Amino acid sequence: MITRVEPLAMMRPSRMAPSFQTPSIGIGYHPKPTELADRMSLNERGLKPLRAFVFGIAILLAVLGSCHSAFAATQIKVGALKFGSFSWLLDTIQRNGFDKAEGIGIDVVPLASTEATRVGLLSQSLDLIVTDWLWVSRERSSGANFTFSPFSSELGALMVPPNSVIKSMDDLKGKRLGVAGGPLDKSWLMLVAYTLRVAFFDLRRETTPVFGAPPLLAEKLERGDIDAVLEYWPYAARLEGKGFKQLIAMGDLPLELGARGQVVMVGFVFSESWASSNDQVIRGFLRAAAKANQLLATSDEEWQRLRPRMQVENDAEFEALKKFYREGIPNRSSADNEADAKILYQFLRVLGGEELFGPATDLAPGTFWKEGTQ
Repeated sequence: MITRVEPLAMMRPSRMAPSFQTPSIGIGYHPKPTELADRMSLNERGLKPLRAFVFGIAILLAVLGSCHSAFAATQIKVGALKFGSFSWLLDTIQRNGFDKAEGIGIDVVPLASTEATRVGLLSQSLDLIVTDWLWVSRERSSGANFTFSPFSSELGALMVPPNSVIKSMDDLKGKRLGVAGGPLDKSWLMLVAYTLRVAFFDLRRETTPVFGAPPLLAEKLERGDIDAVLEYWPYAARLEGKGFKQLIAMGDLPLELGARGQVVMVGFVFSESWASSNDQVIRGFLRAAAKANQLLATSDEEWQRLRPRMQVENDAEFEALKKFYREGIPNRSSADNEADAKILYQFLRVLGGEELFGPATDLAPGTFWKEGTQ
């Protein structure tokens, strides 16, 4: 028997599956112009919020990017010994808003040693540190472009016990003399030069030098293991607070060696090329530092605020540290300091030799930063 198949067009729709007149998008379907316009209008309405959102995100990223660039451009990364006098100055700057007033931000990186700060500057992970101009001059002679702006003229002192029999430089002969740092330390070389010039004997031969770290030598003096000690000024101040006496203040020696005034030995050190690219930042920092030093020179209240950072044992130690710091605040021009540094350099070079100074015979040009050239 033959089954008749009706043509597809003649088949009636099933009652169980009613036919819906939904336009197909298959082959051969051509939407009407009005239908296509309606769809495009719908798509446009859906895309508008998305476009606005994307545009808003782009604007936000651009603003954040410019803010980050502006923030980075006004930041200065500073390396400082955690408990050193430079950290007191930085704290004073930040607590009093001197940095913000200059439109800069200071990122303080606490470090454990002067050598660590120098490594940070050499590796360009730091923008500024505090060290002496002797190091700057040697680095410049070797091709670096670091430069120096004065921070402190305080060096330290030669300290003896309260009841010491040592009353003059001649009394040091045959004694055990502690020396903070090493045989090429600038204060030691300056003291040797001074003794040769004034007392006519060589400390290196007439005493028994004991080189070591400042806190260790201070303990040795207190125990009586050594007879005198040449200390950096913070440790000399702490000893003075405990009743020990100054035999000679190192800040006075440059005058005896031909300088016209107290010479700033320690300063803010940074790359000359970095300063050229960040002129407003370095100038702002130096102005902020000057404002902080002015406050520390005149305000006992500011020192009271700093006292917990100073780790003092008693009032006498606190007052001695404050006195030493204030005495070291620079009061001479950078040009005057540079002129006297050139004189000291010759004395120290003869004693320190190439091991300390390298092949240079004079203070390297540009060691002292000349602000007017920037």
